[in-house]
Amino acid sequence: MKIFSTLSAVVIGLAVIAGSQAADLPKFRHVTIDAKVKIGYGTAIADMNGDKKPDIILCDARNIAWYENPSWRKHIVVENLTQRDHVCIAVRDIDGDGKAEIAAGAQWNPGETSDTAKSGAVFYLIPPADRTQKWTPVQLEHEPTTHRMRWFETPTGGHDLVVLPLHGRGNKGGKGDGVRTLAYHMPSDPKGNWSTTLVDGNMHMSHNFEVAQWDGDQANEILLGGLEGVFLLNPAKDGGWSRRQISNNPTGEVRQGAGPKGKTFVTAIEPMHGNQLSIYTEAKGKKLWNRNVIDESLDQGHALATGDFMGTGSDQIVVGWRGTRRTGKVGVKFYYPTNTQRTEWKSLLIDDNEMATEDIRVADLNADGKIDIVAAGRATHNLKIYFNE
Repeated sequence: MKIFSTLSAVVIGLAVIAGSQAADLPKFRHVTIDAKVKIGYGTAIADMNGDKKPDIILCDARNIAWYENPSWRKHIVVENLTQRDHVCIAVRDIDGDGKAEIAAGAQWNPGETSDTAKSGAVFYLIPPADRTQKWTPVQLEHEPTTHRMRWFETPTGGHDLVVLPLHGRGNKGGKGDGVRTLAYHMPSDPKGNWSTTLVDGNMHMSHNFEVAQWDGDQANEILLGGLEGVFLLNPAKDGGWSRRQISNNPTGEVRQGAGPKGKTFVTAIEPMHGNQLSIYTEAKGKKLWNRNVIDESLDQGHALATGDFMGTGSDQIVVGWRGTRRTGKVGVKFYYPTNTQRTEWKSLLIDDNEMATEDIRVADLNADGKIDIVAAGRATHNLKIYFNE
């Protein structure tokens, strides 16, 4: 299906959206809060100081920092954890005190898939009493090519740190051992020994994952994308995991979204660093879900998020890309359905060539009831907020 990104949609200002009679398209106000980002590998949004305001956390090449809402003052958490770049963070309040904890991945070296000293690193960061000061890193065991991580609430109510490498050990060209996705179990003293459980070891190259919930179910699951497609991983109370395949198309970014009446859909950028934006909906009686490609014009698509920016009761999609070979421009786009079946979509350009998008997160940052966007740029070296107005 062809996507029409058009100013006429903005002029008209109305679109039929997923069962709504009409809805105003969102307008976004750009605010740059850091113009000296080196790469901006990963972003997160969480309350870091307990003031009930969502702050922004950035994993940059040589430091990890948080930006305090609403001044967006920058506080350095750690610097130079390893010889090579930091690459990912996991941020969440895991102890219920209203202030988020941070884990970090570093020693980014995707070309080295065997030597753990040269590739990959995992840290838990212990906060000081004054969280604007430097935090104390605790290094954990790791697999090579550490790439993504998330805090995961377990069926028993605890929190594990799930860490995803890019490659399996010894892999060359996506062939070799499976990617060892591990769940780290925090001991009572975080400086102690963290045991691990294998979540999945079947993928041969895996780029991203999300902690998800399906169709109103309160139990957490993992949505995992990679070379073999997209899989839904379910934890069991005995510590094991089951897996169910949703697609068999090579995938980079993958996210969950809420359709009408809360019915879940999955959206993906395909393949890794790819050009296609796809939507998957469950197909009754079939193993794989139905696929609808709604855009094939991306260039190194590398950032993906969902949210109800328009107040329609179901989610829209935000995508960022960082390549320039196709159109000569980097940017961020907003996608919205134009029929009640949500089979036809249009797009609205949010950022025209000012964001070489490495990562995106969404949340209501200013408590106005509207979801905003946070994006970090690689070649553009910036961290921006797009306020939904």
